[in-house]
Amino acid sequence: KTFQLNTKKLLIVIPYASSVSEMAADGGNASLQLPCVFSPKSRQYLALCAQDGRLRIWNTDSKTLHQEFVPSAHLSATCTCIAWGPCRTVKEGPQRKKRKSEAVQVEEKADLLAMGTAAGSVLIYSTVKGALHCTLDGGHSGGVNCVQWHPEDSLLYSGSDDTNIVEWDLQTGKTRSKWKADRAAVTSLCVSPDGKLLLSAGQTIKMWDLETKEVYRKFTGHSTAVTTLCFATTRPPDSNGLYFLSGAAHDRLLSVWQVREDGKDKNSVVSFTLTDEPQHIDLVASNSKEEAVRLAVVCKDGQLHLFEHFLNGPCKKPLSPSCTMQMSDTKESPMPIPLLAAALGADTRTVLLAYGNHLQPVMEKEINTAERHVCLTRDVQTSLSLSMETTVSKVKTPIVKANCRVLVPGLPGHQALVKGTSQGSEKRKKDTDTKEMSIAERLGEIDLSTVSIEKGAPKGTASLQTDNFAVLLVQGLESNDASILNKVLQTRKEMVIKKTVARLPLPAVLPLVEEVNGTFLAVLIVRWLKAVLMHHTSYLASLPDLVTKLGVLYHMIESRVKMFHKLTKLHGKLYLLTTQVRGVMCRNMHSVIVFKCF
Repeated sequence: KTFQLNTKKLLIVIPYASSVSEMAADGGNASLQLPCVFSPKSRQYLALCAQDGRLRIWNTDSKTLHQEFVPSAHLSATCTCIAWGPCRTVKEGPQRKKRKSEAVQVEEKADLLAMGTAAGSVLIYSTVKGALHCTLDGGHSGGVNCVQWHPEDSLLYSGSDDTNIVEWDLQTGKTRSKWKADRAAVTSLCVSPDGKLLLSAGQTIKMWDLETKEVYRKFTGHSTAVTTLCFATTRPPDSNGLYFLSGAAHDRLLSVWQVREDGKDKNSVVSFTLTDEPQHIDLVASNSKEEAVRLAVVCKDGQLHLFEHFLNGPCKKPLSPSCTMQMSDTKESPMPIPLLAAALGADTRTVLLAYGNHLQPVMEKEINTAERHVCLTRDVQTSLSLSMETTVSKVKTPIVKANCRVLVPGLPGHQALVKGTSQGSEKRKKDTDTKEMSIAERLGEIDLSTVSIEKGAPKGTASLQTDNFAVLLVQGLESNDASILNKVLQTRKEMVIKKTVARLPLPAVLPLVEEVNGTFLAVLIVRWLKAVLMHHTSYLASLPDLVTKLGVLYHMIESRVKMFHKLTKLHGKLYLLTTQVRGVMCRNMHSVIVFKCF
């Protein structure tokens, strides 16, 4: 009964994690939020980490995937936070010396990107090089929760679960300073525009003097972990004009704090009301009292709130947003589309939006923000088609010679290298037929029922690699050929199934689930679906109709749970019966032995 109850609880929990936004909001922990940040100034790039642990940089102008980076330990050390470095002038390669008449002003570009990991290291990625710039190790013993760049010097600050703040020198790649910030984990950091002060958040918000590394002020007011810190003005602290805002987990208010010269700054002076806790914030700071602060806040429920306020002392009532924006699809029963991030433009009515899912976000510029409530309807495709710029992609197409015969092509849409077959003792004959083979002839030569797949197979027999299974499976799913699908999917070796599913491209995962649910026996369904759930959970979680696709699996689990109680009773009865029979036989044997002795 306990197993039955626990399994039913599991069946109830799985459907509610079918969307990306709900998975990110699961547990209410801020560390589960997926990082998503626009590049500074021009907002040309959008950097984000999806559920698969890969860093993807999208070009907001062309709406294409600009670069993709896979950390070496992206599964064990997931990316927890992202921060763009200040724009700088970068030499992209050797250039000829220009004359004075040809000299033009060099434009600064967003280059370096800092990524904090759960393992405690910080990765510095260069978008100009398209590769890892350096790795900062040895500073933290816990996971990194936040990273923040210095606006002028080549310095980086990181906060961690080990309650420490580390100041990194990017020129040497080593720790420059390290100090204990709080009794709890450091969850957020922010450097002042002049680079002299640092805000940190743990149990309390502290303002540090970066020259002496001593506490300048303390602020208390949040009961949960602070997830957001941001300076709202660029004025010096000795003029009573320095303001910053903070947001916390499970808190539907953004608090604004004033750094006063007399030290009487214990309470927040302004509050902004939200519909849910803040997930992404973009702010245009105020340079004077006559200039308003512009704020764009994306909440965890997927809504966007825009604020505009003049910071000049306390305000008793919480401020409502000047514009609230939502998105939904175009179906008969509309479903909300979560907003991932937003960036304010130079024009007060322009905002850059990123919505959809983290695997393939959609970017759009929205101009009409004058209305108080805006609801946008968009047709977002659920199928993934990651297109990369040809100038960035390093994939090369191999040249096939005329005297070569291609038996197994490479996996379409997959980046893993295909293992070559081991060379046998016999060499190929020179007079090999160069005619290309059809799929039927390939299946005739590759008999899945007789080929040995073990490592210790005899040298005389052919060795079928798991790449062959993956290629044939993709071909069978695309052509809907029952003979190919039967030969591949009827294998019972779990290791071959796991490797085959791991090599499948993403567009072939959903057709495989539908094919397995529709045709094959219960044992085969469990083995193939188990491998799919192990290797492609992040992709399946982004699908809106996951429950219907896995309906056969749910029905099978439910039927097995119902049968489990009956089988348990039968097992108890059989165990009691065999124990009684064994006891009777032992007594009879004992009596026979005693009779023979006498």
